[in-house]
Formats: sequence, C-alpha cells, structure tokens
Amino acid sequence: MARPITLFTGQWADLSIKELAPLAKKMGYDGLELACWGDHFDVEKAVADDGYVRERKQILEQNGLQVFCIGNHLGGQAVCDEIDSRHKAILPPSVWGDGDPEGVRQRAAEFMKDTARAAAKLGVKVVSGFTGSSIWGKLYFFPPTPPSVVDAGFEDFAKRWIPILDVFQKEGVKFGLEVHPSEIAYDIHTAERALEAVNHHPAFGFNFDPSHLQWQFVDPAKFVDRFGDRIFHVHMKDAATTLDGVSGILASHLGFGDARRGWDFRSVGRGDVDFQAIIRALNRVGYNGPLSVEWEDSGMDRVHGATESAEYSRKVDFKPSAQAFDSAFEK
Repeated sequence: MARPITLFTGQWADLSIKELAPLAKKMGYDGLELACWGDHFDVEKAVADDGYVRERKQILEQNGLQVFCIGNHLGGQAVCDEIDSRHKAILPPSVWGDGDPEGVRQRAAEFMKDTARAAAKLGVKVVSGFTGSSIWGKLYFFPPTPPSVVDAGFEDFAKRWIPILDVFQKEGVKFGLEVHPSEIAYDIHTAERALEAVNHHPAFGFNFDPSHLQWQFVDPAKFVDRFGDRIFHVHMKDAATTLDGVSGILASHLGFGDARRGWDFRSVGRGDVDFQAIIRALNRVGYNGPLSVEWEDSGMDRVHGATESAEYSRKVDFKPSAQAFDSAFEK
C-alpha cells in the first residue's frame, strides 16, 4: 500500500464517533480525518481536558484506525468572512457569541489557535480547513472592483492569519487551506497570492482537493506540480460538469443534487477528475501522506459510495518507481 486511505468525517457528523469508527473500518478505511464539529473532535474539550484526548485516541485504536489530520473548516471560515446569519449555524456558540461581526472574526481566530494546540495534544501534525474571505463576494467585477479593494482583502487575510500561523508553527502543526470557492484562494493564481500575502509562512500550505479545481476547469495535477512542497494533506473527491447548453457553471442558485446544475460532486472515480494524473503528480513532488476521502454525492447512498471510494482510492494509488524500467541496459 502506497498511502493510507482515510475518511473525512465532516459529512458524517450526524453519527457519533463511536458509531462512525467501526463503520469506517468496515468500509475499508485505515483512519479518520476528524472534523471539529458533531461529536468527532471538540477543540475546546481537547484543550481543556487531557482525558478527552486520550478517549478519542482510544476509540480510534479500538477500531484499528489512525488519525493524521483534523479538519476545522467551519471555524476557519469565520476568520475573514463578512459575517452574516448563516455563520451562526456552523459555529460553536462560544465563537458566535452575540453575533457582532468583528467579535465573531476575533473569536474564530482564537478558536483556530486552539485548534493548533488541540491537534498537537492529539499528536496530529496537520489541520485542514478554510480561511474565509472578505472579497469572495466581489468575484464578479461589477460594480467595478478597483485593485485596491482586492489588495485590501489579501492584506486583511494576512493580518488575521499570520498570528494564527505563528501559533501553529509554535505547536509544530501545519495549516492546510482547502483551496475552494469562497476562500481567499480558490485556484492557482489566488493560491500563489495567498502564499505571498503571508510571506510564505512555513506553517501555511494546502489541503489539496481536486474537485474544487475540476469544475473551474483548472487542472488539478498542475496545482500539485506548482505547490508540491506546500501540499500538507490530500482529499480524494470527485466532481463532474453537466453543462448542456441550458445550465451554467455558476450553478444557477440550484442546490447540490439538482439535475439542472452545471456541475456537481460525485463519488470518487465517477466524475471527471483524472486521479491517475494526480497520483503521478503526488509521486513527483514526494507527497507521502494519507489520501482522505471526502465523500459527497447527492445521488448515491453514502455507505455504498464511501465503500467504493475507499476501494477505488486504494486501487488508483501506487508507489513511484525506484528505478528506470530500462535500467538493465545501462552500463
């Protein structure tokens, strides 16, 4: 086996960790990427109570599962976002507080610092997540968006995240931004600019998820080649474009699973992502971490889908060659 196959638990938050762990093992997974919501991994409890951390470890060990990464996408989203009522549904009450936008952003920043501390206590070296963005809503430049507004968005990101990243570095943990629409970085050019904004901070890199690039018509393998030393974690997730001359790539305000959408997520191996090209790119850059299935497919039973996704991920993965195939002819 070239790499461990893990399951991101974010889409399974309706199940307790005691229910999900044996199910994940049965579905063929080697470990879990624990989401910091539901009851899977509580950052505040982990920071305050060593016994809680020991209990999480014990649940995993009893089910023969490892943990290489925890995901705090929801907390990270609120660090830079323009806060509105939607955020209340995704944030812990302690972070939402009275809902004052700047207060929420500051508490979210402290929450992410605590996430680094909690990860260190769990023995995990990577946190995946989101950053939020004050300028995502200005993606379409009308009314005209002057460059100064975009510059200010990246400056805001740097101002809020560098102190967080300093704590990550102190704790020996890295933060992998999942490059994703609605974040400060959503493609190759914005990922480069995000790195520049934080002065290539050693604790900042990427949780590579090809699905979010695929539907934007960005080649995921090129992203790997461009940012090889900054890929801290990898998601196995698929997407398919379904453009038919009527649907649009911006999805028309239609929910996931609606057949009228111009694109949607698919079970791993059933979409448009070229995973063989991605594995070859990961091998080129020397990525040896887990392949974490983030399973989303509105048209499929999730146990069936997550089971086949584990099998597919294991099958498509391979180790790089240790020698040239024609080395026997060398003198």
